Amino acid sequence: MIRKSFCMTAMAAAGVMTLALLAPVALADQAEKPAEAAGSNPLVLDAAAIKEAGITVSNAAVRTLTDQVRAPGEVRVDAYSTALVSPRVASQVVARKVKLGDVVKADQPLVVLSSVDVAETQGQLIVASQDWSRVASLGAQAVSARRYNEALVQRDQARAKLKAYGLSDGQINRLVKRGSSAADGSFELLAPQAGRVTTDDFMVGERIEPGRALFTIVAESSVWVEARLAPAVAEQVQPGAAVTVIAHGSELKGSVIQRSHQTDEKTRTVNVRIQVPNEHDLLHAGELVEARIGIASQTQQLAVPAEAIVLLQNQATVFVRGKQAGQFEPVSVDVGETRDGWTEVKQGLKAGTPYVSKGAFALKARMLRSQLGEE
Repeated sequence: MIRKSFCMTAMAAAGVMTLALLAPVALADQAEKPAEAAGSNPLVLDAAAIKEAGITVSNAAVRTLTDQVRAPGEVRVDAYSTALVSPRVASQVVARKVKLGDVVKADQPLVVLSSVDVAETQGQLIVASQDWSRVASLGAQAVSARRYNEALVQRDQARAKLKAYGLSDGQINRLVKRGSSAADGSFELLAPQAGRVTTDDFMVGERIEPGRALFTIVAESSVWVEARLAPAVAEQVQPGAAVTVIAHGSELKGSVIQRSHQTDEKTRTVNVRIQVPNEHDLLHAGELVEARIGIASQTQQLAVPAEAIVLLQNQATVFVRGKQAGQFEPVSVDVGETRDGWTEVKQGLKAGTPYVSKGAFALKARMLRSQLGEE
């Protein structure tokens, strides 16, 4: 009995010692858990990680947002960048140099024409130029002043007449160098500007009267959009106002260049002309688009950059600064319209709250990677 009691006492003592040894280890494990949780939070970043992610923190503030009016619009060619090419003298088409849709350079030959009137003037210029060369070689001292001036005027008049017919200085100089064999009445119409050929309604061999347009050349780097607004709304639109044109799923920036001062009698609307850069050739004359025209507004609203808002579980979210250093927290917000890159925040964010104005997508990506177990 005494031996059995002693054994039980020894075992109890050993158990107490074991618990005593294990207790510090358990407390140490519990102490390490908060640290591990903080280290696994994808929204806690050190200074180096914040810089690498391009995160910028700003204070939420109210802004004066530009109101917008929406109106249907029609794309038209920029008439200030469009040229009609037509002969200035009765002619016949000899050869075509370009066709519909071609992109041409300034002074590029477009068509070869032939004219009796041009042939006569070409001959007159060649004769007058040769006569002037003889008189000029003799000098003003060897001939009378009248003869000297007559030779000069006849040459200049013949040159001016050919220029009036549409020939360039270069064409006229080459004509004079070639001599009488070049006085056949043929000449080329040159492109007055660079652009695309959008009309060429004629045939080879056709007789063309003066002033008839053979080509339309359009510089498509910019186009016009003509929007029609109710008179009361049009009064609020000012030249230079920013415009967003919606076409082909894209948003194109433009500006108002003119507002008509006359109301259309049939539609009772006012035409507003918008100029839109078109370097990528997205817009073409005749297309229907939507124009969102900015108008002055005195309404101030809390707004953040559009890139500061991300979708988390189909909810608009803004990241705000947390309580700890380098910590960020997602906050759901109720947003309104986006104008000029700024999105109205109706609820969920207060003025003065520090939020992530740049780099929100980097934080969202860190959260998603953490959920997938990649971090």
